[in-house]
Amino acid sequence: MTSAAVVIDSVVGDVAWDTYANSRPESSLYHLHGWRDVIEQTFGHRTIYLAARDGTRIAGILPLTELKSRLFGRMVVSLPFFNYGGICADSESVRTALFDAAVEVTKQAGADFLEVREESAWSGELPRKLSKVSMRLPLPGSAEALWKGLGAKLRNQVQKPRKEGLTAAVGRDELLDDFYRVFAHNMRDLGTPVYSSAFFRNILQRFPDRTWVVVVYKDRLPLAGGFLATFRDRVEIPWASSLREYNRLGPNMLLYWTCLEWACTKGFGVFDFGRSTIGESTFRFKEQWGAQPHQLYWYYWLRDGGPVPQVNPSNPKYRAAINLWQRMPIGLTRVIGPRIVKYIP
Repeated sequence: MTSAAVVIDSVVGDVAWDTYANSRPESSLYHLHGWRDVIEQTFGHRTIYLAARDGTRIAGILPLTELKSRLFGRMVVSLPFFNYGGICADSESVRTALFDAAVEVTKQAGADFLEVREESAWSGELPRKLSKVSMRLPLPGSAEALWKGLGAKLRNQVQKPRKEGLTAAVGRDELLDDFYRVFAHNMRDLGTPVYSSAFFRNILQRFPDRTWVVVVYKDRLPLAGGFLATFRDRVEIPWASSLREYNRLGPNMLLYWTCLEWACTKGFGVFDFGRSTIGESTFRFKEQWGAQPHQLYWYYWLRDGGPVPQVNPSNPKYRAAINLWQRMPIGLTRVIGPRIVKYIP
């Protein structure tokens, strides 16, 4: 194929889109069409789903979301809020055509930049960010084999919360309120605006066979929670939290072991611990389970050139806001947070 005509999703139905996404080895869960509904219903953002065609045949796809706010500026991202996104394409020429079309969308939107989140490197000289990795652990054929492969120290850390009477449950909507209670509390402690509970409920409803919730309890009190998403042979935990005041009981260790055990039992081959920065505490926590870093590549088109944007909590310009947020009542952060975080990609 030497060229591709890029068309808007209005002429590409969700079934055709997903059929193509499922056919590509580089695709992720977030390439499926249902995320368009989740983003639009939860955040109200405009989504632009581009498809390249070779005649009548789909040859590439690129899901985009436009975010615009006075505080963080205007941007077009594939995909915001998630670790993965980017372009699926039959060839490099198709990928280039889709990226060029995304640049035109960004220009027409008056956005400051385009961000495309990829799992593999592209050729060329586009600006890119290499600060993040995903931590992945190949899973053996059984939970028993995984358990035996853990070091004695790690096994003791998992057994401790059990001895303290902690229990874990895997479910879906029935566990969401307990998960969100922990999640909202932890986000406040981190100084990060929290998503609405509707965000997670919309995901569960849109992907009933691909998403689960895990919660760790002390009696009936939720102490830790995680959200699982599956695609092909991979289980990902994009969101996980625990209550700091109960760290001495080790709820986080039981949470992650429960997730790993469940993934092995269900026959998955890879556990994705999510995104990390090399050397930070979350990176070391995931590394102790045997997870290895997989480089992530975020590519950019920048309207005015300059350095790649840093719209994230590690940016020093947000330090004062983070400190203020950490002192807010949790109930207030649950009201205000969703109105802010919808603009943080």
